[in-house]
Amino acid sequence: CTMSATASDKMQIMTELVSETEVSLLECKVCFEKYTQKKKHRPRNLPCGHVICLECVFSLAHPRNFKLECPFCRRACKSSETSDCLPLLHLIEILSPAINTPLASGTTTGTGDEAAVSASLGLTFNLSFGGWGTLVNPTGIAMCRRSGCIVVAHDGKKRIKLFGLNGSCIQQFGERGDAGNDIKYSLDVTVTLDGHVVVTDSGDRSVKVFDFNGRGKLVIRESFCLPWGLDTTPENEIILSDPEAGALYRLTANFKKGELKKAQKIQSNLCNPREVAVSQTSGIIAIIEHLIAKGPNDSSTKVKIFSADMKLIGQMDTFGLNLVFPSKVCATAVAFDGEGHIIVADAYNQAVLCLGKPEEFPVLRPKVTQGLSYPVALTYTANNSLIVLDSGDHSIKVYTILKSHYG
Repeated sequence: CTMSATASDKMQIMTELVSETEVSLLECKVCFEKYTQKKKHRPRNLPCGHVICLECVFSLAHPRNFKLECPFCRRACKSSETSDCLPLLHLIEILSPAINTPLASGTTTGTGDEAAVSASLGLTFNLSFGGWGTLVNPTGIAMCRRSGCIVVAHDGKKRIKLFGLNGSCIQQFGERGDAGNDIKYSLDVTVTLDGHVVVTDSGDRSVKVFDFNGRGKLVIRESFCLPWGLDTTPENEIILSDPEAGALYRLTANFKKGELKKAQKIQSNLCNPREVAVSQTSGIIAIIEHLIAKGPNDSSTKVKIFSADMKLIGQMDTFGLNLVFPSKVCATAVAFDGEGHIIVADAYNQAVLCLGKPEEFPVLRPKVTQGLSYPVALTYTANNSLIVLDSGDHSIKVYTILKSHYG
């Protein structure tokens, strides 16, 4: 009877301890909701060391510059400076084994604040997949219109990964050191109209072409200084940027036979051009120049728009964009949506912005303003869904665009 009473006392103590832990540690002290592994109430570290849930980070952050003050010590920070509180996430997992949401990777659906904000901007946040371990420091993304696959370049063991729109990995290749499909360091990727994967490899300053099974078809060097961004034209040619040479190239090839027909420099005297996109409806080319910074906080970018025959249509730099947007814009990616609008990713504000069509450029309209960490690449599906590659959390995020909504 004594042993039974002792066991009962220990059980009561453990129950009280768990209950106290849930109140003291596993509850956000701003909204008093319990932390979960799901996105809405996921615990986030602030730089000062205090912890609040992700929804409260979104609620406290300014909608334009994404700055917030810690509600406890008033230290200022940006929402991008917050991070998952892994000790609390592990504790939640221990105390709630029924929760099986992965901590660092996997597939999640949009819920709560992020979905609500997206809907208000004419977007529906569908899902996020990838994550650390699945993707490592991803740099480029492209869509295959023929198969509907998402192709990602990253720094993992196999440099190229192919995903279905449900987030499942269906193919990967490009292991460093493999003589047949070696990729040393991939910077960007595109998919040709006949289904070939084209990759820029800064490791040996080349452009490499593969079929969807990962078999190498063609290696193009042509004395590139640093091949970086690339995209496919409606004529199934490749537009390539070379920031060290300050140039754009047009590559014409028979990809199926692995034969290069022509490598033509079509623009020079550019300032560090990196990201490039080509409209599949008009052939118009958009590039992002990274201007030389005078100081560590003076980074600046310029978006330039060229016609298909390389006549300058328009341009706008960080300073000019500040005239129509209240916060500094640092463009890190560019794409054209299905309607021909110019879309840029802004890593500084953790946002995706629409700059309008070339004839109205720039008319700045926010598209995604929350839920991103460090967007580095954009692409669109055949049904005009936006896909964002987020290097900050090594993930791919899919948004459905509501038709006829560009506000």
